[in-house]
Amino acid sequence: MSNHPPTDPTKMGIGRSIAVLTSGGDAQGMNAAVRATVRVGLYTGAKVYFVHEGYQGLVDGGENIRPATWESVSMMLQLGGTVIGSARCQDFRVREGRMKAACNLVKLGITNLCVIGGDGSLTGANQFRTEWSGLLADLVRAGKITQEEAKKSSHLNIVGMVGSIDNDFCGTDMTIGTDSALHRIIEVVDAITTTAQSHQRTFILEVMGRHCGYLALVTALACGADWVFIPEMPPDDGWEEHLCRRLADQRARGSRLNVIIVAEGAMSRAGKPISSEDIKKLVTDRLGFDTRTTILGHVQRGGTPSAFDRILTKDVTAAMAEGKYDEAIKLRGKSFENNWNTYKLLAHINPPDVKSNINMAILNIGAPCAGMNAAVRAAVRMGLIQGHTMLAVHDGFDGLAHGQVEPINWTAVSGWTGKGGSMLGTKRTLPAEILEEISQNIAKFNIHALVIIGGFEAYVGGLQLVQAREKYEEMCIPMVVIPATVSNNVPGSDFSIGADTALNTITSTCDRIKQSAAGTKRRVFIVETMGGYCGYLATMAGLAAGADAAYIYEDKFNIKDLEVNVQHLLQKMKTTVKRGLILRNENCNANYTTDFIFNLYSEEGKGVFDCRKNVLGHMQQGGTPTPFDRNFGTKMGTKSVLWLTDKLKECYRHGRIFANTQDSACVLGMKKRSLTFQPLAELNGETDFEHRIPKTQWWLKIRPIMKILAKYNIKLDTSEHADMEHVIKKRTPLTK
Repeated sequence: MSNHPPTDPTKMGIGRSIAVLTSGGDAQGMNAAVRATVRVGLYTGAKVYFVHEGYQGLVDGGENIRPATWESVSMMLQLGGTVIGSARCQDFRVREGRMKAACNLVKLGITNLCVIGGDGSLTGANQFRTEWSGLLADLVRAGKITQEEAKKSSHLNIVGMVGSIDNDFCGTDMTIGTDSALHRIIEVVDAITTTAQSHQRTFILEVMGRHCGYLALVTALACGADWVFIPEMPPDDGWEEHLCRRLADQRARGSRLNVIIVAEGAMSRAGKPISSEDIKKLVTDRLGFDTRTTILGHVQRGGTPSAFDRILTKDVTAAMAEGKYDEAIKLRGKSFENNWNTYKLLAHINPPDVKSNINMAILNIGAPCAGMNAAVRAAVRMGLIQGHTMLAVHDGFDGLAHGQVEPINWTAVSGWTGKGGSMLGTKRTLPAEILEEISQNIAKFNIHALVIIGGFEAYVGGLQLVQAREKYEEMCIPMVVIPATVSNNVPGSDFSIGADTALNTITSTCDRIKQSAAGTKRRVFIVETMGGYCGYLATMAGLAAGADAAYIYEDKFNIKDLEVNVQHLLQKMKTTVKRGLILRNENCNANYTTDFIFNLYSEEGKGVFDCRKNVLGHMQQGGTPTPFDRNFGTKMGTKSVLWLTDKLKECYRHGRIFANTQDSACVLGMKKRSLTFQPLAELNGETDFEHRIPKTQWWLKIRPIMKILAKYNIKLDTSEHADMEHVIKKRTPLTK
């Protein structure tokens, strides 16, 4: 350990200047990145400049480079595209243009550049950095800058944030804007599929991604497509027969709808382009199916299109050009590879004729949430592919006790990925009181393994079944709990299915609430969110919607804190800021209720602002799942069944299954970006059962960022890096 005194983050930037520019295609979320960069820059004591119109503004200088203030970025979170403008720039491509840009920066003393853009614009930034000392030397020679000025600006620092809906950048799993693009696409897919269910139809959907199949692949996963064409992995020769056979098979099984997703850069092994029109002709000519194509061009970006030429990441492009497709998929990164493997498993394999004689039951526990059905569908299909008989249990543990159990087949779950709520039906009942009946039905239906999908009750229920193994031999079967709850409060996982959808619902509602009061009046909104005692939703929505405070149970607050918050907001509302947003988790404090906080702010704000109160309620659980929840649910469902299948092989002795070790009953959770299984029994000690939350929660460490973005003068621990990895959602531009 070094003995350096800890750096004061509010003084780290004194004497430094930072310029922010956005460049290349618009991507949603760029404004959020601009806002956070400006505010954190100002927080560190640095001078911050906006560069308007991207690199062109850097070359032209003058009015294009001007100081940014705290207020100048308020109310820009919810806007799509980019507010400071982003122009593609020919001038910057030539050295002369880059010299002008360097001169403008030196004159303003700017040596730190933050570029938010697609890969083309980041390539430009890197070239600028490598030439910097040469450019300065030329400027001194030409008499444009003095030796002294060159010395002061001798080193240029550049930070690049990837804003590109293609997600075509190596080194980051999620680029700014990709998640928003998926939201647009899925809205269209949902609209199309509902009309298609009423007719027998084949839909071909072409999405953007000239050299990158990310959007196409994730769309295919999120809507349960029958086939996807992506540039990284051209189909095998003879794919035409294979595709037609697949579609005909699905029809024969009673499927009314076929969906085919095509990336605009799709091609055959021979390098010949495959367009949506080619596929339409094939399907119509060979099968005579009613086939429709939709080309989703710029609807995905929301905002005006710009030249969409991408100088794609060299390694992947090279691997694709040489026909090394497996390598191309690996180079795309782990999440791309996982998506590809999951898609292949669920779409391409027909259930085997040979049965495994295994019966696997699936149940939903607790409150319904978006993404549960996606997990059920994936588990059912994965089980059938393994040759198992899959059993649907209706109404949770209650249904298991009362024998509401029936076989469920491949087509029964088609179209479930995009459906909200719980199709199986769910209840909060815990098994402790009905263990006798549950064990009888496990025996009666000959159930060999359980997939338990739900929130904190699913976790507690799983634990109760494990503890009952001593008394009931029937409970000695492998079981897995998949966390699915808007509250994100299940131990053993950083994320639960359904939390992303709830977060998006809250954020878009807060956006609408803030915008509803467009006019001259200053107004503060007090919004109550769900989550039980878990402050995840209030905190993350606070970050995404730009809240002034988010009151939660885990971060204790008293009357002094409330007073500081009110005073802070009063000072802020006396400037040009017209909107305040306060979030309150439903159980953050028994006495400081939503009404109390509303009354407090109303009284203290008299003459400066007025207040409005919104309790969001159950709308947070409903709605169609976001792309993230669909795909997360799909991966979790798939992985749980594969794990159970392996466990069953381990536990098979003398012609029967017997599982009573701790590791045969696990929570499947996402930890630091990978899916891991943790024994329920081990998690027992990590749980606060009274408040139904894990004892340690990763997201608490990022709460200070919300304060900084709301202009509080606080000390931030700058040594924490790991936790930032999780913050890849649509508005929190704090990815690596």
